[in-house]
Amino acid sequence: MTDEPHKPAKRPLTLRDVSEASGVSEMTVSRVLRNRGDVSDSTRARVLTAAKELGYVPNKIAGALASQRVNLVAVIIPSLGNMVFPQVLTAISEVLDQTPLQPVVGVTNYLPEREEKVLYEMLSWRPSGVIIAGLEHSDASKAMLRGAGIPVVEIMDTDGTPIDSMVGISHRRAGRMMAEAIMKAGYRKIAFLGTKMPLDHRARKRFEGFTEALAKKGLEIVDQEFYDGGSSLAKGREMTARVLERSPEVDFVYYSNDKIGVGGLLHCLDAGIDVPGRLGLAGFNNISLLDGFSKRLATMDSGREEIGRRAAEIIAARVEAGSDEMAGERIELSPTISRGDTLRARPAGGDYPE
Repeated sequence: MTDEPHKPAKRPLTLRDVSEASGVSEMTVSRVLRNRGDVSDSTRARVLTAAKELGYVPNKIAGALASQRVNLVAVIIPSLGNMVFPQVLTAISEVLDQTPLQPVVGVTNYLPEREEKVLYEMLSWRPSGVIIAGLEHSDASKAMLRGAGIPVVEIMDTDGTPIDSMVGISHRRAGRMMAEAIMKAGYRKIAFLGTKMPLDHRARKRFEGFTEALAKKGLEIVDQEFYDGGSSLAKGREMTARVLERSPEVDFVYYSNDKIGVGGLLHCLDAGIDVPGRLGLAGFNNISLLDGFSKRLATMDSGREEIGRRAAEIIAARVEAGSDEMAGERIELSPTISRGDTLRARPAGGDYPE
């Protein structure tokens, strides 16, 4: 990554900035943004367009507090149903508990338009900082984050250019690492099962890294299947059964997350399939659910608790310092593979040929 991050604005945007950009008075801008008074449609459209392009968010703190920040940190994540993000939130809370700051959570459901709404609402209360999952955002969200004049930390991913600071892992590297471990164990006929990826950017990047590593050894994915909606054990079971029926030559299944991976493992156990001899399995996230099974799914730990801690520490330190000297910090953690009981240590018939 060679691009320099965009630094947040040195000061929060004001009505004057929108006034100058739209060519109308501050009073008119205020009327439009508060949806008060008689303003022509053309003027209203001009003001709203200027405000959106600038990333301006009205201040909901009234009166004497209007120029102040509140001791809140906006934490914006895609899901609370995913077991990963509650652990990230716990780590963030543990750090902020030692400071005057308190986290407040918004959930986007992986939808860019919902992220815009959540971000707009949370920034209107003038938090002291933002922790937000991912590096991919709409232009409007990016403009709001850059224009907020507060520390911003994007978490979970480092494959891209951050708006300010970022803490996470390279998901392309994670995909490559798992592919290399699978191939070194001697598996050749590999299938992939996962979520549909246009909105799950981190899963997409892992898949890209995974297939790139296979291609370097002259291998391709033998079969693949994708699902909509949330992850579940039932989906993992059903998808695994379909793929193995459709492509009986498959000797390894790589899942985009542990939840569907555990579902796949349950199917194999019920069907009497030899795991990891006949069929290997691996997921991603190293969730606590894995601990309760007779066979433990191979997986990868992204260090999500450390990600939460480090992000909160960046916000807390910058708020306490009251300066941008520490802006643009980039922290890339190293994912680690746990082989569990579903990824054999070496080929059954000898070494994997280089």
